[in-house]
Amino acid sequence: MKANLEPNVTLELAKKSDLPEFRKKLQEAFAIVVTEAFGDADHGPIPSDHDVQQSFDAPGAVVYHILQEDQKVGGAVLRINSKTNHNYLDLFYVSPEHHSQGIGLSAWKAIEAKYPETVRWETGTPYFEKRNIHFYVNKCGFQIVEFYNKYHPEPHMHRNECEDNNPLLGDEDFFRFEKVMNKD
Repeated sequence: MKANLEPNVTLELAKKSDLPEFRKKLQEAFAIVVTEAFGDADHGPIPSDHDVQQSFDAPGAVVYHILQEDQKVGGAVLRINSKTNHNYLDLFYVSPEHHSQGIGLSAWKAIEAKYPETVRWETGTPYFEKRNIHFYVNKCGFQIVEFYNKYHPEPHMHRNECEDNNPLLGDEDFFRFEKVMNKD
């Protein structure tokens, strides 16, 4: 019987000089899913350079590399609010060559362990990203709490403020997830 071992995953703060390469790797990981869902058309970078930069620059933003045995295998951008302890996972990826190895779940557990004072985590994903929906709900314990669509637009998305108006990840058909942390 094969042992089910969790991969040894650690988090490392990204330096400002790391951010261009981080953005590129993030967009490469997201591009695969978009191509699977919508075909090979040129969709431009997803998320857009503008959206990624907004996440990097957001108040309370913290950017981490996900490491396995000192090799960069993914990354996460968090927004940490130390006053309310309602924190956000803005961007999260595991490089495609490392999918299905338990790295994402181990990384998420490491993030939770790094921020034990968190009362609530929040994140979101587009409707077509079934792998993400499965991961957040079935693996990490998030709950779907809202479904944004043309009848119920996301209140913080202002498409006209984005430089590239990519309709694939706009303000329609997007799930919002929450995970309320147990404070025993």
